[in-house]
Amino acid sequence: MAVRPPIPNIHIGQAYDQRYADAQVHYEALGKLADFFGRNMPVHRHDRFFQVHYVKSGTVRVYLDDQRYLQEGPMFFLTPPTIPHAFVTDAHSDGHVLTVSQQLVWPLLEESVGLAAGARIAPICVAVGDLDEAYADEVARLNLLFDQLRSEFAGSQPGRALSLEALTRLIFISLLRLSARSLTAQSSRSEDLHIFQRFNLHIEAHYLEHLPLSRYAQLLGVTEARLNDVCRRIADMPSKRLVFERLMQEAKRLLLFTGSTVNEICYQLGFKDPAYFSRFFTRHAGVTPGEYRLRSRAS
Repeated sequence: MAVRPPIPNIHIGQAYDQRYADAQVHYEALGKLADFFGRNMPVHRHDRFFQVHYVKSGTVRVYLDDQRYLQEGPMFFLTPPTIPHAFVTDAHSDGHVLTVSQQLVWPLLEESVGLAAGARIAPICVAVGDLDEAYADEVARLNLLFDQLRSEFAGSQPGRALSLEALTRLIFISLLRLSARSLTAQSSRSEDLHIFQRFNLHIEAHYLEHLPLSRYAQLLGVTEARLNDVCRRIADMPSKRLVFERLMQEAKRLLLFTGSTVNEICYQLGFKDPAYFSRFFTRHAGVTPGEYRLRSRAS
Protein backbone atom coordinates (compact mmCIF):
# COMPACT_ATOMS: atom_id res chain seq x y z
CA MET A 1 0.00 0.00 0.00
CA ALA A 2 1.33 3.44 -0.96
CA VAL A 3 1.98 5.82 1.92
CA ARG A 4 0.30 9.19 1.54
CA PRO A 5 2.79 12.07 1.80
CA PRO A 6 2.30 14.42 4.74
CA ILE A 7 0.32 17.60 4.14
CA PRO A 8 2.84 20.41 3.49
CA ASN A 9 3.37 22.86 6.31
CA ILE A 10 3.88 26.39 4.98
CA HIS A 11 5.59 28.96 7.17
CA ILE A 12 4.72 32.25 5.45
CA GLY A 13 7.67 34.13 6.91
CA GLN A 14 10.13 31.54 5.63
CA ALA A 15 8.52 30.58 2.33
CA TYR A 16 7.35 34.03 1.20
CA ASP A 17 8.99 36.88 3.10
CA GLN A 18 12.08 36.00 5.12
CA ARG A 19 12.35 39.53 6.51
CA TYR A 20 9.59 38.48 8.90
CA ALA A 21 10.56 34.85 9.45
CA ASP A 22 10.20 35.14 13.23
CA ALA A 23 7.43 37.75 13.40
CA GLN A 24 4.29 37.21 15.47
CA VAL A 25 2.17 38.89 12.78
CA HIS A 26 2.45 38.73 9.01
CA TYR A 27 0.21 40.63 6.59
CA GLU A 28 -0.02 40.59 2.83
CA ALA A 29 -2.56 41.57 0.18
CA LEU A 30 -4.37 38.52 -1.19
CA GLY A 31 -3.46 39.46 -4.74
CA LYS A 32 0.27 39.54 -4.01
CA LEU A 33 0.21 36.16 -2.28
CA ALA A 34 -1.82 34.75 -5.17
CA ASP A 35 0.81 36.03 -7.61
CA PHE A 36 3.46 34.18 -5.61
CA PHE A 37 1.69 30.91 -4.70
CA GLY A 38 -0.96 30.82 -7.45
CA ARG A 39 -4.73 31.27 -7.45
CA ASN A 40 -5.24 27.53 -7.09
CA MET A 41 -3.68 26.85 -3.70
CA PRO A 42 -3.42 23.10 -3.01
CA VAL A 43 -4.01 21.56 0.40
CA HIS A 44 -1.56 22.68 3.07
CA ARG A 45 -1.45 23.71 6.73
CA HIS A 46 0.20 26.26 9.00
CA ASP A 47 1.55 24.74 12.22
CA ARG A 48 1.46 27.13 15.22
CA PHE A 49 -0.26 29.87 13.22
CA PHE A 50 -3.83 31.03 12.78
CA GLN A 51 -4.55 32.39 9.32
CA VAL A 52 -7.35 34.60 8.05
CA HIS A 53 -8.25 35.26 4.42
CA TYR A 54 -10.60 38.22 4.05
CA VAL A 55 -11.71 38.17 0.40
CA LYS A 56 -13.32 41.46 -0.58
CA SER A 57 -14.59 40.47 -4.06
CA GLY A 58 -14.90 37.58 -6.48
CA THR A 59 -15.79 33.92 -6.13
CA VAL A 60 -13.88 31.65 -3.75
CA ARG A 61 -13.87 27.87 -3.48
CA VAL A 62 -12.62 26.87 -0.05
CA TYR A 63 -11.82 23.45 1.42
CA LEU A 64 -11.44 23.57 5.19
CA ASP A 65 -10.53 20.17 6.59
CA ASP A 66 -13.47 18.04 5.41
CA GLN A 67 -15.85 20.92 4.62
CA ARG A 68 -16.31 22.62 1.23
CA TYR A 69 -17.63 26.13 0.57
CA LEU A 70 -18.42 28.19 -2.54
CA GLN A 71 -18.74 31.84 -1.58
CA GLU A 72 -18.91 35.29 -3.14
CA GLY A 73 -16.93 38.11 -1.56
CA PRO A 74 -16.97 39.79 0.79
CA MET A 75 -16.25 36.74 2.92
CA PHE A 76 -13.58 35.45 5.26
CA PHE A 77 -12.31 32.08 6.34
CA LEU A 78 -10.23 31.39 9.43
CA THR A 79 -8.00 28.34 9.77
CA PRO A 80 -6.65 27.32 13.21
CA PRO A 81 -3.13 25.85 13.48
CA THR A 82 -2.51 22.47 11.76
CA ILE A 83 -5.90 22.43 9.97
CA PRO A 84 -5.55 21.32 6.31
CA HIS A 85 -7.10 23.76 3.83
CA ALA A 86 -7.09 24.61 0.14
CA PHE A 87 -8.76 27.29 -1.94
CA VAL A 88 -9.22 28.72 -5.42
CA THR A 89 -9.82 32.44 -6.00
CA ASP A 90 -10.91 34.32 -9.13
CA ALA A 91 -8.25 36.02 -11.23
CA HIS A 92 -9.29 39.46 -9.96
CA SER A 93 -10.17 38.59 -6.37
CA ASP A 94 -8.36 40.65 -3.79
CA GLY A 95 -8.41 41.26 -0.06
CA HIS A 96 -6.25 40.61 2.99
CA VAL A 97 -4.30 37.63 4.37
CA LEU A 98 -3.27 37.72 8.03
CA THR A 99 -1.06 35.03 9.58
CA VAL A 100 -0.71 35.16 13.37
CA SER A 101 1.28 33.21 15.95
CA GLN A 102 -1.06 30.98 17.96
CA GLN A 103 0.02 32.35 21.34
CA LEU A 104 -1.21 35.80 20.31
CA VAL A 105 -4.71 34.46 19.59
CA TRP A 106 -5.24 31.89 22.34
CA PRO A 107 -6.05 34.41 25.12
CA LEU A 108 -8.97 35.67 23.01
CA LEU A 109 -10.42 32.15 22.83
CA GLU A 110 -10.58 31.56 26.56
CA GLU A 111 -14.13 30.85 27.63
CA SER A 112 -14.05 33.66 30.20
CA VAL A 113 -13.59 36.24 27.41
CA GLY A 114 -16.93 35.28 25.91
CA LEU A 115 -15.89 35.15 22.23
CA ALA A 116 -15.41 31.37 22.01
CA ALA A 117 -15.63 28.31 24.18
CA GLY A 118 -11.90 27.59 24.25
CA ALA A 119 -8.90 27.09 21.97
CA ARG A 120 -10.47 23.99 20.46
CA ILE A 121 -12.22 25.79 17.58
CA ALA A 122 -12.84 24.40 14.11
CA PRO A 123 -12.23 26.29 10.86
CA ILE A 124 -14.70 29.11 10.17
CA CYS A 125 -16.11 30.38 6.88
CA VAL A 126 -18.43 33.43 6.93
CA ALA A 127 -20.17 35.18 4.03
CA VAL A 128 -20.10 38.78 5.22
CA GLY A 129 -22.86 39.80 2.82
CA ASP A 130 -25.26 37.31 4.40
CA LEU A 131 -24.88 38.70 7.93
CA ASP A 132 -27.74 40.55 9.60
CA GLU A 133 -27.86 44.34 9.48
CA ALA A 134 -27.03 44.30 13.19
CA TYR A 135 -23.46 43.36 12.22
CA ALA A 136 -22.96 46.34 9.86
CA ASP A 137 -20.97 48.40 12.36
CA GLU A 138 -18.71 45.43 13.13
CA VAL A 139 -18.07 44.85 9.42
CA ALA A 140 -17.19 48.54 8.96
CA ARG A 141 -14.83 48.31 11.94
CA LEU A 142 -13.18 45.20 10.49
CA ASN A 143 -12.57 46.92 7.15
CA LEU A 144 -11.02 49.90 8.90
CA LEU A 145 -8.81 47.72 11.09
CA PHE A 146 -7.47 45.77 8.10
CA ASP A 147 -6.65 49.03 6.31
CA GLN A 148 -4.81 50.26 9.41
CA LEU A 149 -2.94 46.97 9.75
CA ARG A 150 -1.85 47.07 6.11
CA SER A 151 -0.49 50.59 6.56
CA GLU A 152 1.27 49.75 9.84
CA PHE A 153 2.85 46.59 8.44
CA ALA A 154 4.28 48.48 5.46
CA GLY A 155 5.74 51.23 7.67
CA SER A 156 8.54 51.45 10.19
CA GLN A 157 7.18 53.75 12.87
CA PRO A 158 8.36 53.38 16.49
CA GLY A 159 6.24 50.83 18.33
CA ARG A 160 5.42 49.00 15.10
CA ALA A 161 5.45 45.50 16.61
CA LEU A 162 3.20 46.51 19.52
CA SER A 163 0.83 48.30 17.16
CA LEU A 164 0.61 45.26 14.89
CA GLU A 165 -0.19 42.99 17.82
CA ALA A 166 -2.87 45.39 19.13
CA LEU A 167 -4.50 45.74 15.70
CA THR A 168 -4.37 41.97 15.23
CA ARG A 169 -6.18 41.36 18.53
CA LEU A 170 -8.86 43.87 17.55
CA ILE A 171 -9.26 42.18 14.15
CA PHE A 172 -9.66 38.76 15.75
CA ILE A 173 -12.23 40.14 18.19
CA SER A 174 -14.26 41.44 15.23
CA LEU A 175 -13.85 38.16 13.34
CA LEU A 176 -15.03 36.12 16.31
CA ARG A 177 -18.00 38.42 16.86
CA LEU A 178 -18.97 38.03 13.21
CA SER A 179 -18.50 34.24 13.54
CA ALA A 180 -20.83 33.85 16.54
CA ARG A 181 -23.33 31.74 14.62
CA SER A 182 -20.64 29.46 13.20
CA LEU A 183 -18.94 29.02 16.57
CA THR A 184 -22.23 28.05 18.21
CA ALA A 185 -22.90 25.43 15.55
CA GLN A 186 -19.45 23.83 15.61
CA SER A 187 -19.10 20.22 16.63
CA SER A 188 -16.13 19.04 18.70
CA ARG A 189 -12.87 18.28 16.93
CA SER A 190 -11.25 14.88 17.16
CA GLU A 191 -9.63 13.79 20.40
CA ASP A 192 -6.20 13.77 18.75
CA LEU A 193 -6.53 17.43 17.78
CA HIS A 194 -7.72 18.25 21.29
CA ILE A 195 -4.62 16.56 22.76
CA PHE A 196 -2.38 18.39 20.29
CA GLN A 197 -3.84 21.80 21.09
CA ARG A 198 -3.65 21.19 24.84
CA PHE A 199 -0.03 20.08 24.43
CA ASN A 200 0.77 23.38 22.70
CA LEU A 201 -0.90 25.27 25.53
CA HIS A 202 1.25 23.42 28.07
CA ILE A 203 4.39 24.09 26.00
CA GLU A 204 3.58 27.79 26.07
CA ALA A 205 3.14 27.69 29.84
CA HIS A 206 6.18 25.54 30.68
CA TYR A 207 8.82 25.61 27.90
CA LEU A 208 11.20 27.69 30.05
CA GLU A 209 11.09 24.95 32.71
CA HIS A 210 12.53 22.29 30.36
CA LEU A 211 10.03 19.69 31.53
CA PRO A 212 10.62 16.10 30.38
CA LEU A 213 8.10 14.70 27.92
CA SER A 214 6.89 12.32 30.62
CA ARG A 215 5.70 15.36 32.61
CA TYR A 216 3.87 16.83 29.61
CA ALA A 217 2.21 13.46 29.03
CA GLN A 218 1.19 13.34 32.69
CA LEU A 219 -0.35 16.82 32.46
CA LEU A 220 -2.35 15.66 29.43
CA GLY A 221 -3.36 12.32 30.93
CA VAL A 222 -1.84 10.28 28.08
CA THR A 223 1.24 8.13 27.58
CA GLU A 224 4.42 9.49 26.00
CA ALA A 225 3.90 7.11 23.08
CA ARG A 226 0.35 8.43 22.50
CA LEU A 227 1.55 12.03 22.66
CA ASN A 228 4.35 11.38 20.21
CA ASP A 229 1.99 9.55 17.85
CA VAL A 230 -0.49 12.44 17.92
CA CYS A 231 2.23 14.99 17.15
CA ARG A 232 3.61 12.95 14.27
CA ARG A 233 0.13 12.45 12.82
CA ILE A 234 -0.96 16.09 13.06
CA ALA A 235 2.28 18.10 12.77
CA ASP A 236 4.55 15.51 11.13
CA MET A 237 7.17 15.93 13.86
CA PRO A 238 7.92 14.27 17.22
CA SER A 239 6.62 15.85 20.41
CA LYS A 240 10.12 16.79 21.63
CA ARG A 241 10.71 18.77 18.43
CA LEU A 242 7.66 20.93 19.16
CA VAL A 243 9.14 21.91 22.54
CA PHE A 244 12.51 22.63 20.94
CA GLU A 245 10.84 24.74 18.22
CA ARG A 246 9.23 26.94 20.87
CA LEU A 247 12.56 27.41 22.64
CA MET A 248 14.19 28.30 19.33
CA GLN A 249 11.45 30.77 18.50
CA GLU A 250 12.02 32.60 21.77
CA ALA A 251 15.80 32.43 21.44
CA LYS A 252 15.63 34.04 17.99
CA ARG A 253 13.26 36.72 19.25
CA LEU A 254 15.61 37.62 22.11
CA LEU A 255 18.62 37.68 19.80
CA LEU A 256 16.86 39.94 17.30
CA PHE A 257 14.94 42.32 19.52
CA THR A 258 16.90 42.68 22.76
CA GLY A 259 20.39 43.78 23.67
CA SER A 260 20.95 40.82 25.98
CA THR A 261 24.18 38.90 25.58
CA VAL A 262 24.10 35.29 24.42
CA ASN A 263 24.93 34.15 27.96
CA GLU A 264 22.11 36.26 29.41
CA ILE A 265 19.68 34.79 26.86
CA CYS A 266 20.88 31.32 27.77
CA TYR A 267 19.85 31.81 31.40
CA GLN A 268 16.60 33.60 30.48
CA LEU A 269 15.60 30.49 28.52
CA GLY A 270 16.28 28.18 31.45
CA PHE A 271 19.56 26.70 30.21
CA LYS A 272 22.24 26.27 32.86
CA ASP A 273 25.29 26.02 30.57
CA PRO A 274 26.02 28.65 27.86
CA ALA A 275 28.12 26.14 25.92
CA TYR A 276 25.23 23.66 25.83
CA PHE A 277 22.82 26.45 24.78
CA SER A 278 25.15 27.42 21.93
CA ARG A 279 25.33 23.79 20.74
CA PHE A 280 21.54 23.46 21.02
CA PHE A 281 20.95 26.62 18.98
CA THR A 282 23.55 25.71 16.35
CA ARG A 283 22.08 22.23 15.93
CA HIS A 284 18.63 23.63 15.18
CA ALA A 285 19.50 26.86 13.35
CA GLY A 286 22.63 25.82 11.47
CA VAL A 287 24.56 28.83 12.85
CA THR A 288 25.71 29.93 16.29
CA PRO A 289 23.58 32.44 18.26
CA GLY A 290 26.11 35.20 17.59
CA GLU A 291 26.19 34.47 13.86
CA TYR A 292 22.41 34.42 13.71
CA ARG A 293 22.22 37.85 15.36
CA LEU A 294 24.84 39.36 13.03
CA ARG A 295 23.29 37.92 9.85
CA SER A 296 19.77 38.94 10.78
CA ARG A 297 20.77 42.50 11.64
CA ALA A 298 22.85 42.80 8.46
CA SER A 299 19.86 41.75 6.33
